Amino acid sequence: MKLNLKGKRVLVYGLGISGQCAAKLLHDEGACVSIYDDENRFSNFYSFEKEPLTKKFDIIVVSPGIKVIGNQVIAHFLSNETTVISELDLGFLFCKGKVIGITGTNGKTTVTSLTGEIFKKAGFNTFVCGNIGLPICAIAKQTEKNSVIVCEVSNFQLELSRYFCPDECTILNLAPDHIDRHGSYEEYVRVKKKILSLKGKQKVVLNFDDKQVNLLKNGKKTMFFSKKTLNKGVFVKNNWIYHNKTKIISLNDIPLFGEKNLENVLAAVALCVGYKIKPSVIKNAILQFKAPSHRLEYLGEVNGAKVFDDSKATNISSTISAINSLGDLNLVLLVGGRNKDCTFDEIFNKQFSFEKILCFGEAGSDIFECAKKYGYSPLLFSSMKDATYYAKNNAEAGEKVLLSPACASFDEFSSYAERGEIFKEIMFGELEKIEMS
Repeated sequence: MKLNLKGKRVLVYGLGISGQCAAKLLHDEGACVSIYDDENRFSNFYSFEKEPLTKKFDIIVVSPGIKVIGNQVIAHFLSNETTVISELDLGFLFCKGKVIGITGTNGKTTVTSLTGEIFKKAGFNTFVCGNIGLPICAIAKQTEKNSVIVCEVSNFQLELSRYFCPDECTILNLAPDHIDRHGSYEEYVRVKKKILSLKGKQKVVLNFDDKQVNLLKNGKKTMFFSKKTLNKGVFVKNNWIYHNKTKIISLNDIPLFGEKNLENVLAAVALCVGYKIKPSVIKNAILQFKAPSHRLEYLGEVNGAKVFDDSKATNISSTISAINSLGDLNLVLLVGGRNKDCTFDEIFNKQFSFEKILCFGEAGSDIFECAKKYGYSPLLFSSMKDATYYAKNNAEAGEKVLLSPACASFDEFSSYAERGEIFKEIMFGELEKIEMS
C-alpha cells in the first residue's frame, strides 16, 4: 500500500522516541503534522495540539506507549471513522526490501539481535529496529529493495496496527503478560496474533514446543523450530542444531546460556535459512554473538556464589524458564517489582528446592504470601536494593544468586535495564563509584 501524505492533516499521539520519529517522517513526506501527548510537559512544543478532540485530522498515528483500552482520545477518532494507525504501520508502509517481524512473550530482543547479526554476516544490507534500538520510522526511508529489515515487535506496537504485514514473521511463545494493559490474557493473545497475515503469502516461523503457538500453523509456508527432533524444520538432534538434514552448529559451541537461549538460537536460525545463507555463515554469527544484557547474564562470583542478572524477566514464564535453566538447587531467587495483574502460584506450586526466596517491591508482599502458601519461608524487603544487599552479604560458596523479578521495574526504576545495572553495581561494589561519577 502506498501512503500519500502530502498536505494531509496528521496527528501524532505520544511523543516518546517512536512518536518523534513518526513526526519527522510525516513532515519529510509533506504532511501537516500536529502532535499531542497526555503529559503537559510537551504542551509548549511547536505544533502541539492542546484540544485535539475539537479538530479534524485525516490520520492519527499512535505511539506504542499509549494505552488503547479506555482511551477517550482514540475512541473519539475511531467513532468518527478517522484512520487510526500505529507508528509500526507508518514505518512499515515506507520500508523497501524484506521485512522480518519477531514477536512473542519472551526472547524477542535476543532473537532479533542474533537474526540481524546473521544477515549482516551474510552481506545483506540489514536494519535492526522496532522495539529494540531505533523505531521503524527512523530507518524506513533509508531502506532499499535489497534491504532486510529485522523488526522486534511488541504487543504495544501491534495493538492498533492495520497494515503491518512482514514478509516473514515469528511468534516465539505465548504466556500471560501485560494483563494490566490489555485487560485479559485472551486479548493479549489476540493482539500478538495480528502479526500473522491471512493472505497466505507470508513465511511463518513457529515454536513447535509451545502448545498455543503450535496451533497457529499458516499453510505450507510455516516452518517449525524445536528442541525435539522433527522430520523437517530447525531442530535438535544428537546434540546438534539441524535444518532438515543439514547440520548447523553443535549445542556445545553455542555461547549463550540456558534452555531459553537455545530456543532463541533455533528461532533465529529458522528465520534465516530461507535466504540461501550458508550454514558456515550462520554458525560463525552464532559463535561471535553476545546476548543483550540483563537476559540470564552471568556476572561473576561473590564469596563463591555465582551471580546472574535476568532483570529482563518481567513475567512469570520468563522467571520459570530462568529457574529451569540454572536448576533450583542452591538457588537464591530475587523476585518482585510492579505486578502486571498476574498471579505467582506457577512459580511456587512446582515445589522447586530454592535456597532462599527474597521478595521485594510493590508486589513483594503478594509474592511473600504466595510463597508461604506453598510451604516456603521467604524473606520480604521493601526494595530490590535492600534485597540485593542482603543477597550479597549472605552469599555462600556453591549458591546461585538470580535476579529474575517476574515483574515490571517501574515501582523503583525507570526500566528493567536500570534495575539490572543497579543489581550489578551493588553485587560487585561499584555503586558508590558510579554514583559519584
